[in-house]
Amino acid sequence: MDLDDIWRAIDAERSSLADLLEDLSPTEWHTASLCDAWRVGDVAVHLTQAHMGLREALVGAVRARGSFDRMIRDAALRAVPLSPEECARRLRAMVGSRRTAPFISPVEPLIDVLVHGQDITVPLGRERPVPPVAAAVAARRAWDMGFPFHARRRLAGLRLVATDGDLVLGQGAPVEGTTGDLLLLVTGRSATVDRLSGAGASRLAAAPGHRDGSPRNPT
Repeated sequence: MDLDDIWRAIDAERSSLADLLEDLSPTEWHTASLCDAWRVGDVAVHLTQAHMGLREALVGAVRARGSFDRMIRDAALRAVPLSPEECARRLRAMVGSRRTAPFISPVEPLIDVLVHGQDITVPLGRERPVPPVAAAVAARRAWDMGFPFHARRRLAGLRLVATDGDLVLGQGAPVEGTTGDLLLLVTGRSATVDRLSGAGASRLAAAPGHRDGSPRNPT
């Protein structure tokens, strides 16, 4: 994907997520997401903060004493509670924009919108297709980033192979699944490990750190 393709994918995901948020019931809005201690509504609010400015980011970092995880969490939880309709409006307002938060590439917003869309829908039992090509771009970036996902270290000794595309990451025991499910794995989610196959998938299912299905933070 070139840069224009990436932004078109982000726009499409934000637009469809806005439609989804407007369709959620109050019970779904308050359901626990895949992010530990975050409700579906908290994740939605976090997605509306993708255009956070440098000043906001610096103030948040100081308040969080330099903790990236805490800064992200505090920014969403400190925000005035937003309704599903307002979150949807703010997401739609971003469509067409090429603005990013400070110090990140355009691929990070793609990771955010793809993964957090699953953080919302998987625990609700709602189907949300993940486009394989966009998910492969996001997974490769998350794999190479190190912080905050540390995927190479967490998944050392495993070879991730997509069944619906050309994504291959790592070396070792095979783990096969859709590109979307592999993206969740790379970004620390294990709720869909039971949809993966291969000798490596059996190791993942048995690992204590993969049993609750939730990453420690919303990144």
